Parts: sequence; C-alpha cells; structure tokens
Amino acid sequence: MTEVVIPENIDILEILRLLPHRYPFVMVDKILSVIPDKSVTGLKNVTINEPFFQGHFPGRPVMPGVLILEGMAQTGGIMAFYSVPENIGTKLLYFAGIDKARFRKTVVPGDQLLFHLEMIRYKRGIFVMHAEAHVDGKLVAAAELMASFG
Repeated sequence: MTEVVIPENIDILEILRLLPHRYPFVMVDKILSVIPDKSVTGLKNVTINEPFFQGHFPGRPVMPGVLILEGMAQTGGIMAFYSVPENIGTKLLYFAGIDKARFRKTVVPGDQLLFHLEMIRYKRGIFVMHAEAHVDGKLVAAAELMASFG
C-alpha cells in the first residue's frame, strides 16, 4: 500500500487535485480534518451566487437536498482517496448507493455547511460511510453513503 501524506491545509486546490468535479458542481470548499479509514470533516460556504438558487426557489432560496448529499459524498471521496492513495489520479470514485437519507432543516444562502463522515466499513472495494451535515451545530441532513472506485 502507498504511504499517504496528508497536507496540513486541504484547501480547494487539493480538493480539485483529488476530485474530478469542477464549477459549478464542486460542493465542498475545504477539508478541516481527515483520518484515512476513519473520518473526514469538510466545509461548504453556501452563497446566493450558487447557480441552483435561480430556480430553487425564486424569492425563497433553498439549497436542494440532493446537493447537500453530493457535498457529503464529495467530502467522503476525499477520505476514500487518502485511504487508498494509489488510486489518486488513476481512478474515479463513484456513488454506489444512498440509504437512510433524511433532511431535517433547510439550508439557505449565508449558511456554512459542515460535513462529517465516519467510515462504517470498507469491504470488497465498497466504502460505506455514515454522513451528517450541520449548520450552526444543528443537524440538517444525514445519510448512509456507499462508493467504489472504478
């Protein structure tokens, strides 16, 4: 297994190096902490400039729940790459499933989303992670996410 060197500051440039997503579909701005095979915490600053707010919903902007899930998945993808670093730059990580998704509160412009994922298991090439999204310490969404390298 390749030894992983985790940068002290996992900023947007490192996120773009690891993930294939680009504007407007990058849903995580910064990684605050990552422990390979264990956990990861990421941050998304939600601004009115997000293109989805034009239609969701005019006059009452609400971040689509599916994009909150995507932010959680991208954050989990960072942990997956640091857990299997030989895949960095050589493979893509794909969503394999979403279970138990629940949305508790709306996310609006000005909010700061904190994504926290814990590894449940990594078996036969499938990552299973428990994911939560919080705003101001309050749970806004949770799900169990599955992903695999392809």
